[in-house]
Amino acid sequence: MSKTKISLSKVFKTIIWPHRKMVFIGLILILISRVSGLILPGASKFLIDDVIAKQDYNTLKLLLLVVSIAIIIQSVSSFLLTKIMSVEAQRFISELRVQVQKKLLSLPISFFDNNKTGALVSRVMNDVEGVRNIIGTGLVQLVGGIFTSIVSLILLISISPTLTLYVLVPVLIFGVISFFAFKKIRPIFKQRRIIESEVTGRLTETLGGIRIIKGFNAEKYENTIFEKGVTDIFHNVKSTLTTSALIFSLATLLLGFASIAIMGVGGYKIMTNELTLGDFLSFTLYLGFLIAPIVQMSNISTQLTEAFSGLDRTEELMKTRRDEVLALIRGGK
Repeated sequence: MSKTKISLSKVFKTIIWPHRKMVFIGLILILISRVSGLILPGASKFLIDDVIAKQDYNTLKLLLLVVSIAIIIQSVSSFLLTKIMSVEAQRFISELRVQVQKKLLSLPISFFDNNKTGALVSRVMNDVEGVRNIIGTGLVQLVGGIFTSIVSLILLISISPTLTLYVLVPVLIFGVISFFAFKKIRPIFKQRRIIESEVTGRLTETLGGIRIIKGFNAEKYENTIFEKGVTDIFHNVKSTLTTSALIFSLATLLLGFASIAIMGVGGYKIMTNELTLGDFLSFTLYLGFLIAPIVQMSNISTQLTEAFSGLDRTEELMKTRRDEVLALIRGGK
């Protein structure tokens, strides 16, 4: 069976585009949610510079009303997003499992002689599970995070271009490193699925044929095989955890430097009257809206990477033809 790597364009054509209506609804909801979330940091400037400084009680009431409405809209849109997209994702996973099962049953008996039952069960039930991160909230959360970061960046520049520049440098460094790191993780995730399916398949056959194994006193041999498989899974998981931990630690370091820049440069600008206290507070809050989606996108990227690795294996199976299987069997004889 040839190694297959499913492309982003194919995922768009075969998965995203057929569900474009739901994806579009999800995008609208995520944009509404993110825009509503940006109301609060913007209101903080008016609270400090206008309401408190001028003791304007009428504006305070109006400000509280606007923020309350924004919070309600954000909560409702977030609920609808999760409910609609998650249900659609699970429906598609069910349909995809049926397609993979039909494909398996169409293959010749020789294919099943050369593949463990547990491994095939894993391909039907587990490999397609990651699709929920593409059709579900994962993809729209990624788009929403990008949108929030762009809008937050524009607002930060409008408050203080100089301060934004100091903050933007470490954020860009983090983004570039994350891109290459997740590109490296994808084949590791794919290899993990292969190992897990092999170990699951072996364990299923072992438990199914336990009487034969005990009859030949092969328990020690099976224990050795299973222990090796579990160890391989551990080393694979360790690689992904190490890379992910490195990314998040790097995020903490770089974003910590960004915070130091805000304290130093922002404090200086306030003392020289180049920045009001309200501007500084709004800048700090908008920075959180810029950084939080970037960190969230890193986590979502991991989920999407895992989803693509499962789709790679599903694509390999769906492209398998009867004549190829028979040819491989004949060639092995």
